[in-house]
Amino acid sequence: MTREARLQEIRARIDALDEKIQALISERATCAEHVAKIKQDGGGAGQRFYRPEREAEILRRIRERNRGPLSDSEMVRLFREIISACLALEQPLTVAYLGPEGTFTQAAALKHFGHSVNTLALPAIDVVFREVESGKAHYGVVPVENSTEGVVNYTLDMFLRSPLSICGEVELRVELHLLGKADSLAGIREVYAHHQALAQCREWLESHLTGVRLVAFSSNAEAARLAADVEGAAAIASEAAAERYGLQRLASNIEDEPGNTTRFLIIGEHSSGRSGEDKTSLLVSVHNKPGALYRLLEPLVRHGISMTRIESRPSRRGMWDYVFFVDFEGHRDDPGVRTALAELESVTSLLRVLGSYPKAIL
Repeated sequence: MTREARLQEIRARIDALDEKIQALISERATCAEHVAKIKQDGGGAGQRFYRPEREAEILRRIRERNRGPLSDSEMVRLFREIISACLALEQPLTVAYLGPEGTFTQAAALKHFGHSVNTLALPAIDVVFREVESGKAHYGVVPVENSTEGVVNYTLDMFLRSPLSICGEVELRVELHLLGKADSLAGIREVYAHHQALAQCREWLESHLTGVRLVAFSSNAEAARLAADVEGAAAIASEAAAERYGLQRLASNIEDEPGNTTRFLIIGEHSSGRSGEDKTSLLVSVHNKPGALYRLLEPLVRHGISMTRIESRPSRRGMWDYVFFVDFEGHRDDPGVRTALAELESVTSLLRVLGSYPKAIL
């Protein structure tokens, strides 16, 4: 068989497979429409169509079944888009995020929900919370911590006064690029970026742009938007921001830590059901006396619960009064977690479960 004949045979096989795949996707979409009809007949406007725990279970099974040649992350991404499109037939979701367009928060929103959602770019974290609280958005996406620069305190502080729950998390590999319209680094007089991005690229900036003025902005995307209009300015931002604001890469992957990752929270009115691989987040306060923190942690240890993070923040109720934000593995409905939470209530002055939700699927 000639080379051209072999190619033709393989192309015919691809065409046949494409036809089958398209038919199966359409069949799946029809099933989604049936699910929507059943839910609408049974519960009306109060029905919840998006189930984070159900989606997490599906994507984990897809990852476990994958045998290549596509990577696990690529296979999960493809199915997430199918799920997103099918969910839009049931209920189109509006997802608010910390904007403007081109931020890593937008990328996190699309990674979690897929592209078949309506995204709403907002100027500040507190505005994202308010839009979800008011019902103008079904869910919100906000940054909570970075692997090199630590926690986003403003996000944690919002939970002190917001009734919203955490219903999911996203982890996003952060690749930072120097963007601009200059022909070379020699033409750069100012660099714009979010203060965390400036910190994450500190060593590179000191080595390659010594003496250049660094200007902090509310987001990297906003920095890119403004840098596009200022001669001699560059921005540290994502590839998406470069495309959105017509900038070119002057230097790629300039972050000091190659594994730099940011964690984002999905916020909404409801917590999630059990998915089998979950986290729980707590807001707790203890009386300021010897052994208070030990009594807070001891029930978790005794019940074999693995704590993944603890942060303290001023409670805003009085001078030197603090609250703790605690993340641990497990769901609030797991028997051991349920018992530990009951014991914690007796040793804390404040205990609020911010949410139980599926672990991030990488």
